Amino acid sequence: MRNVLLIGICACGVSAAAEAPYAGTWKMNVAKSNFGDTTVMYESVSGGEMKATMDGQSYTFKTDGKDVMTPWGMTMAWKEVDPKTWEVTEKTNGKVTATGTMRLSSDGKTLSMDSKRVKADGGTSHDSMTFERVSGGPGLAGKWKTRNLKTSSPETLTLTPKGSDGLTISVGNAGGVCDARFDGKDHPAKGPVWPAGWTCVIAKEGTNGIALTWKKDGKDMYKSMLVASSDGKTLTETGSAAGVNEKFTVVYDKQ
Repeated sequence: MRNVLLIGICACGVSAAAEAPYAGTWKMNVAKSNFGDTTVMYESVSGGEMKATMDGQSYTFKTDGKDVMTPWGMTMAWKEVDPKTWEVTEKTNGKVTATGTMRLSSDGKTLSMDSKRVKADGGTSHDSMTFERVSGGPGLAGKWKTRNLKTSSPETLTLTPKGSDGLTISVGNAGGVCDARFDGKDHPAKGPVWPAGWTCVIAKEGTNGIALTWKKDGKDMYKSMLVASSDGKTLTETGSAAGVNEKFTVVYDKQ
């Protein structure tokens, strides 16, 4: 399941940045990106709870407005407004990072999510996503596939080489940073977007790309490849959550 400016980069670092095609700041092009393989499953379980499964991870909740921990390290609180509407609050490190409303269509075939996400600069990103029912029902229960994503503030990604063996990954809206090296080791992810325990691992892929793995408490969570185009105008990230075959493609334009 994404800006720090480096101060005092040595001359060798500046040279490396000029040579790395993926270096620079990139902005997500929502129209060219594709999350169509991504699914979410909601199941009724014992005790009046629901089980949510996405990106190969699951958590259970009641629609009583109480916080529950998720495998990603943030908490989620679901509150039922009516049988077809739910309010959802996400907290990271105890602070509200997103609020949203889930609505089921009158025919039960689509599920829409409208949310407001807090940005690192204090602003707000207004996002919406539509899901189409694949199976299950009635109500929220069932399997849903992503169909449409809209955002008022597309995410930015800044990749800053540090010499020949390092790279700082900065996620603009969220204020997340991972200062890593091409050594195959875990490097801590920092910033308000990251709960404790998140790390990144990077590896070079030819001259135009990098392989990126995000981990939580040592467990692989997301794997992707970021490759710059030959003309240097776009950066394409392809990948999937670890352990599932639900591929996503994110296209970024050079800023």
